[in-house]
Amino acid sequence: MPDIVIRKFELKDRSQVRRISCETSFPDGDRGLFIDDDEIIADALTLYYTDYEPESCFVAVHEDKVVGYIIGTKDVSRMEKVFSKCILTQFIKKAFDRHLFIKVKTWRLFFYITMSALRGEFYAPRFSAKYPAMLHINIDKAHRGRQLGKRLIEHYVNFFKEQGVRGVHFGTISNGAKEFFLKMGFQLLYESKRSYLKYRTGKIVPFYIFGKDLGSRKAEKMYAQNGLRSISL
Repeated sequence: MPDIVIRKFELKDRSQVRRISCETSFPDGDRGLFIDDDEIIADALTLYYTDYEPESCFVAVHEDKVVGYIIGTKDVSRMEKVFSKCILTQFIKKAFDRHLFIKVKTWRLFFYITMSALRGEFYAPRFSAKYPAMLHINIDKAHRGRQLGKRLIEHYVNFFKEQGVRGVHFGTISNGAKEFFLKMGFQLLYESKRSYLKYRTGKIVPFYIFGKDLGSRKAEKMYAQNGLRSISL
């Protein structure tokens, strides 16, 4: 689409990325049924990427408005360390300061997430050895169905290859995304179901993990030089 430009994320894009992340955070866009605080939702979904690894973020822009984004990390292990050391405490403090924990909706969601976790629904194998990068993509509803997702994925895959990243993976609860990512050359690595939204939606949602081997020569050369070998999953 010639009227939509994909470019590097800039600080001025932050609020629009956060807006889209909130609007697409829950099935059918009904985030108000689960949690009342967009600031907390946006922090959970985008804070690490936009604030700690902005160089790995891209936006799709139409008439100076961000209508989609693809953000991620080149190294999931690094992201997890930064989250635990720098973000988690601040996140919890903000939630308390914004009185999130005195709201019935919050405790109800927390209860069902806990029950889901106790049933083992949040277990998933780790794939970061072979697929060390991770991505998160969202598009404004008004601009879906126009091949923008395909363009964003292709742009990001090329970016990771140029960076010498050997593979990328991500998780999604979207049934509609399954066929799209398979067509984009991603492999379905893991599949399960999660029930924590059923108390509101009446549905058990699927959970998929997709991965793509990027075949980066730079990454393979680096691993070979360091005496490392690929791990088969």
